[in-house]
Amino acid sequence: MPELVVTALLAPSRLSLKLLRAFMWSLVFSAALVAAAVYGCIALTHVLCRPRRGCCGRRRSAPPACLSDPSLGEHGFLNLESSGLRLHYVSAGRGNGPLMLFLHGFPENWFSWRFQLREFQSRFHVVAVDLRGYGPSDAPGDVDCYTTDLLLADIKDVILGLGYSKCVLVAHDWGALLAWNFSIYYPSLVERMVMVAGAPMSVYQDYSMRHLGQFFRSNYMFLFQLPWLPEKLLSMSDFQILKTTLTHRKIGIPCLSPSELEAFLYHFSQPGGLIGPINYYRNLFRNFPLEPQELATPTLLLWGEKDIYFELGLVEAIGSRFVPGRLEAHILPGAGHWIPQSHPQEMHQYMWAFLQDLLD
Repeated sequence: MPELVVTALLAPSRLSLKLLRAFMWSLVFSAALVAAAVYGCIALTHVLCRPRRGCCGRRRSAPPACLSDPSLGEHGFLNLESSGLRLHYVSAGRGNGPLMLFLHGFPENWFSWRFQLREFQSRFHVVAVDLRGYGPSDAPGDVDCYTTDLLLADIKDVILGLGYSKCVLVAHDWGALLAWNFSIYYPSLVERMVMVAGAPMSVYQDYSMRHLGQFFRSNYMFLFQLPWLPEKLLSMSDFQILKTTLTHRKIGIPCLSPSELEAFLYHFSQPGGLIGPINYYRNLFRNFPLEPQELATPTLLLWGEKDIYFELGLVEAIGSRFVPGRLEAHILPGAGHWIPQSHPQEMHQYMWAFLQDLLD
């Protein structure tokens, strides 16, 4: 068929897609402006209630001692083949078994896996990375350096750079979003997955279109589409919004000590420390709309009954995309969003049972 005819036939579809994307971006930025007004009021309230802290975040001069806890493993850096970037990681148990690779979420870092690093190093080589833009890892400033394809290439380079051909991938929040995609595009590198409180982006997209309540739960994602303002609001009153997110009595991480809180705030407090993490969100809607994708990697999915960021209905939506028999899902009663830190014992029990045949 002549190329001109093909182009003419495809023109209506291309126009419809452009109009759909334009409509989507108008909604996103409208929601972003509303979210900016809400979070601006919250940040200003924190400043007025704590005037001595001022409008800026205090830069921490030294990391807390818990980041150097030798029981968690040895610190190292890995030069990535695809990008040339250098990622920081903590590793323990090399030679004890298969590679178990941990991917953190926001606003966290490798330290969010401290309980799992201790628990599984006896039978696995456990490695928790700081994703690009986080902690001591390299943090390019350009938004285009945080696209999904580049982040997936980072994970591939970590696995191969550590000398492995496959791994058990354990991920939470943003790390889970990346891990779902990674299992689709690099299935040979993933033997099993443990996903905690995070849905594939295509599932999240379709579910949110039918359940507006999920949009309200994810309101911060719209704020993060704006330039520079999110970083400013999150840092006001010495990062009080982040402090509240992590330590709130009902929705935060239970029993988080002041030192452990500082383990997350230390790198965010450095110049430009929030730019990289928020750039992840600025690429979130870049490929809208997404096509449904079949999921086939054997996966353990853990979800908090009281997760305020993601509705329980997403668990069923995720299951509908799976090849039958490949997904084992559990909803943890009373748990919120931060399962690896709030309910480590329950998480470990499910993981040991799920992974036992790999160790026999």
